[in-house]
Amino acid sequence: MRALYLTSHDTPPTLTELPDPDPKPGEIRLRIAACGLNFADLLMLKGTYQDTPPLPFVMGMEVAGTIDALGEGVTGFAPGDRVAVYGGQGGLAETGCFEAARAVRLPNSMNFTDAAAFQIAYGTSHVALDHRARLQPGETLLVLGAAGGVGLTAVEIGKLMGARVVACARGAEKLAVAKQAGADHLIDAQSQDIRAEMKKLGGCDVVYDAVGGDQFTAAFRSCKPEGRILTIGFASGDVPQIKANHLLVKNLSVMGLYWGGYLAFRPEVLTGSLEQLLQWHADGRLHPHVSHTLPLDQALDGMDLLRSRKSTGKVVITM
Repeated sequence: MRALYLTSHDTPPTLTELPDPDPKPGEIRLRIAACGLNFADLLMLKGTYQDTPPLPFVMGMEVAGTIDALGEGVTGFAPGDRVAVYGGQGGLAETGCFEAARAVRLPNSMNFTDAAAFQIAYGTSHVALDHRARLQPGETLLVLGAAGGVGLTAVEIGKLMGARVVACARGAEKLAVAKQAGADHLIDAQSQDIRAEMKKLGGCDVVYDAVGGDQFTAAFRSCKPEGRILTIGFASGDVPQIKANHLLVKNLSVMGLYWGGYLAFRPEVLTGSLEQLLQWHADGRLHPHVSHTLPLDQALDGMDLLRSRKSTGKVVITM
């Protein structure tokens, strides 16, 4: 099989011929159809992601495909089943073995490209807004990086949950994508003052921040009393520092969200969330946005799209 193989954090991964793997006990083997790219993939290249696997490894965190073999002890699945898996690695390949416990069977309504773009982006936003921030109907949600892989899903889910959604992104093209996803108000981070614009709208109850840096600071100052700020990631490269005394003035809460971390201590949070999300998709209420679909030999070009912020929604690699 061909696979994007990383052997050093000092050199780029290469498309390499590797033996087809055999599933271990508790694993399924997939003929991989598609793999979604994530900002975390860029961090893994440098070895700075919190869950970077030991070298060497095949890149690619979330996949969709067809089961073609079962490891010992696997029940509930059969060869030919269409599934999606968050594996954390091994997705940018033609074949891969993954823990059966992490696999979810796909509804007939979902194709492989959408499935590969679905779990991390929608899962992150739903768990953040529902489980962590307890977003309520009628509240104002400010989404930073609103046209990105997770930000766009936060716009869509926030609207489904009944919030007034303010989307913040760079440039008219990206804001148009956020508007199509359901945003009620738009802020251009390139040309408008976030704090001033939010003041006109009466402030925000919940901030969804995948950007960090100056945008976090502006959003922090835009919160209403008892506002909740979700730190999702730091695409700006600038991790903001929070003065604790500023939190108490408005009784603010800042909470982190690492979606994959729930696998270790409360997997039922992810399971329940995914059941809701798949039902919403089956009902036609969620519409994954994939701006670029590329073949496996252009996977590094896909990562460059993320790095340069030229994509909107998700970038998916197909095999």
